[in-house]
Amino acid sequence: MSSNQVKAENSPHILVLGMGGTIAGLASNPTENPSSYKAGELGIETLLATIQESIPGHLKLLAQQVANINSRDLGEDLLTLLGNLVKTSLENPAVQGIVITHGTDTIEEAGFFLAATCGKLAENLGKRVVLTGAMLPANAPQADGPLNLLDALKWAATAPENCPGGVFAVFAGKVCLARDLAKRHTSALNAPLMDSPSSPVGLVNPSWMSRVRAIQKVSGDDLTIPQDLWPWVEILTSHAGARSETIEFLTNKGIQGLVLAGTGLGGFHQAWDEALKLAQDKGIAIIKTTRTGAGKIEEESALGLTAGNLCAPRARIALQLALNAAKADKSLTWQDFFARMAVLPDIR
Repeated sequence: MSSNQVKAENSPHILVLGMGGTIAGLASNPTENPSSYKAGELGIETLLATIQESIPGHLKLLAQQVANINSRDLGEDLLTLLGNLVKTSLENPAVQGIVITHGTDTIEEAGFFLAATCGKLAENLGKRVVLTGAMLPANAPQADGPLNLLDALKWAATAPENCPGGVFAVFAGKVCLARDLAKRHTSALNAPLMDSPSSPVGLVNPSWMSRVRAIQKVSGDDLTIPQDLWPWVEILTSHAGARSETIEFLTNKGIQGLVLAGTGLGGFHQAWDEALKLAQDKGIAIIKTTRTGAGKIEEESALGLTAGNLCAPRARIALQLALNAAKADKSLTWQDFFARMAVLPDIR
């Protein structure tokens, strides 16, 4: 490590973490076919170099490459690595904020994970963790990554009196809570937050800020980051012709939790009834959400918990963290921990 790097690490700075994704991707024929590309080709230093002249002079940056993957291949081991790094960095007085470049395919899972495990720490310290990425590769003629990255840096450095600390995401000139991320389109530039409550980056919407503060007020303490093997949880989607054999197979293989993406208001095929009851009797945690992509599930029943407004990918992360937390803290159940993350009425 050079003396200049040591000096930079000890001086106030924004930490920029690279995880790969489309923002770091390259297309073989960017002009004619920008959608055909390979993710995770460029390093974070290269991405920052492309916007160097636009970065405000008062911002001091320190970059670190954590991974360089296509985010569809995101694993729980990488989430643990990222979460530990974010937590440690937040506790470093020299780190004023953190920006993470990440692939959009699983950014909602990474965002929810960081919000649940590092959000309260960031809030208490008045620091912002900001995720961003891109829908077009870096060499596309109208690449969106550079402006997204620049906006994320500015949001991470926003004065504390203008926005509380916490975990956020920035895309297409808008900012949202990371827990609200949900990719709803295959190619739209604002896909990761197009249906999420958001605000323009440059002019904060007061009603959005009120929502941010309200959610932070009811959010519980940060949950423990799993350090070893994460609880095994799978997502099952109810559909015409659904069969019970899949549930029976997973039950016999030792699965610990199931997230059911049901139809409409979260209902599921009657063929699953007996298999799910048996699974729950064996101690398998069950969460119900909807495959529709939007809306809240409120109906309670004897089978499992409802996910509130959490989509299936976020509900899966929440259930994994809840199961992990309940294993360490016997005074609360996984249901208690899950309810805290889903902001359900029965919060203890």
